[in-house]
Amino acid sequence: MLICFIAAYIFYHSVLAALILSAVVLRAPRMYQRYLLDRKRERLKQQFKETLVSLASSLAAGRSVENAFLAVPEDLRFIYSDIPGDMLRELDIIRLRLENGEPLELGLQDFSERACIEEISQFVDVFCIGKRSGGDLVEIIRQTSRVIGEKLEMQQEIAVMIARKKFESRIMMAVPFVFLAVLGFVSPDYMASLYQGMGYVLLTISLLALLGCYWFIYKLTDIRL
Repeated sequence: MLICFIAAYIFYHSVLAALILSAVVLRAPRMYQRYLLDRKRERLKQQFKETLVSLASSLAAGRSVENAFLAVPEDLRFIYSDIPGDMLRELDIIRLRLENGEPLELGLQDFSERACIEEISQFVDVFCIGKRSGGDLVEIIRQTSRVIGEKLEMQQEIAVMIARKKFESRIMMAVPFVFLAVLGFVSPDYMASLYQGMGYVLLTISLLALLGCYWFIYKLTDIRL
């Protein structure tokens, strides 16, 4: 709110206008929560890919499906020892449900519903059908791991390509405020006519256009596969 207040004051030179516009930041916690949720889902998707690799190895070694799921946490703890193990918590839930006598499919379906990730939902659907029909679970898991891996690699390549553009867009958004601040400090008489009458209307139109540009850039760089 302080940053927004300063930016609005630079734009309007009005404490009242700056206070009103800084109130917009009250929505920031919800937006930040959505950002953290997206990051958590991306992390869970990456860990799920490693889970499938471990599962395929255990099944190829002759373990049953249930025992293969119970053996996965040991591999994940070795890989993700220094970051939050969201997948480890999910596997612990599945383990507890298995120990209470619940079928593996119910635990996986519950995990899929809570994760809200397309790749996990597709895997669980195919896995449950294959397990009931006696399909080749090793091949199912191997193919799913390959598809998810290719998709994640493509997403990472796109993220690297647009990272520079996102940084440039942030600089472009800051330039108008810096420009107004410098002009207001160096030549206040020249800018005085902008802070009265129709000047406020022109400033508001310019601010709305600037926000529109920021929204357009955000949508342009928000590429989802």
